[in-house]
Amino acid sequence: MKQTVKEKKAEEIYRILALPLRKLLKACQLDFSRLQEIRLRIGAPLLVVYDGKEHFIDSRGMLSRDGSRSVTVSREQLRETMEYISNYSMYAFEEELKQGYITVQGGHRVGVAGKMIWEKQGAKNMKHISFLNIRLAHEVIGCSDRVLPYVMQAGRLCHTLIISPPRCGKTTLLRDLIRQLSNGGKGFAGMTVGVVDERSELGACYLGIPQNDLGCRTDILDGCPKVQGMMMLVRSMAPQVIAVDEVGSREDVEAMEYVMNCGIFLLATVHGNSIDDIKNKPVLGRLVRERVFERYILMAPGLVGKIGSVFDERGSILLSCQEGREIRDVEAC
Repeated sequence: MKQTVKEKKAEEIYRILALPLRKLLKACQLDFSRLQEIRLRIGAPLLVVYDGKEHFIDSRGMLSRDGSRSVTVSREQLRETMEYISNYSMYAFEEELKQGYITVQGGHRVGVAGKMIWEKQGAKNMKHISFLNIRLAHEVIGCSDRVLPYVMQAGRLCHTLIISPPRCGKTTLLRDLIRQLSNGGKGFAGMTVGVVDERSELGACYLGIPQNDLGCRTDILDGCPKVQGMMMLVRSMAPQVIAVDEVGSREDVEAMEYVMNCGIFLLATVHGNSIDDIKNKPVLGRLVRERVFERYILMAPGLVGKIGSVFDERGSILLSCQEGREIRDVEAC
């Protein structure tokens, strides 16, 4: 019998957990489409992020908000989990460990923390790993349907910035926009999209193969810093669109301006609660004030995956999903 998406995702996570933790998680009978993170810290409570909220897991495999009843993660359990994650070969993942994470089958990203070993050239290795954050890769096909007509204007893509607090779905939305633009749709042809996937969250590549569907005309630079990646794509892959996640540094902004000056459309995300938040950022705010971005998509705070509003370059509301209606030419900021 063919596995469902939820069953497949559950199996991918179970297989990388130490056996006692695997047994506890199975007892919870969680819906893996709603599970976002599993946090393992030696000597600390076992914790999961489920439906956007933190929960502890007690010895009966029940979710609890009371940390005093939680199972405590042991050093042996974390060591066993790392053996499964690395397939008993930490050396094979040495380069990824320098970046602080390992991507496993299914595109799930395991953040790691411990003692860093440094040399003049930068991070050399990590040892005494004591903290893990297993972040599940969630792909929501079609979640950008509502906003797609607003980022496309007469068959032309608008430079677009997605604004969202952490854990509200900005990466998921960006991923689906990439897929739709790459494949093409009603009223527009598919476009060549270059993705700089610095943290392996968009394509979630495993052994070089994207685990998420980013469309048939998409090229991915996996694990590549944003600034260098944008430059490389412009010079080598002739993209019509470049997509990057979580921008903000001065170098990021300079690279984005270079991309747009080359006639390439830009899709980007940034942490924030409003357009005013972004205006007040010392570097990125200048692009907002100069109306470089033509569309802003604001995710609804506290509601995972829910779109709040869509604005044009003047700050006028084009779509207010919270009110369930479309509004045009109303000054919002």
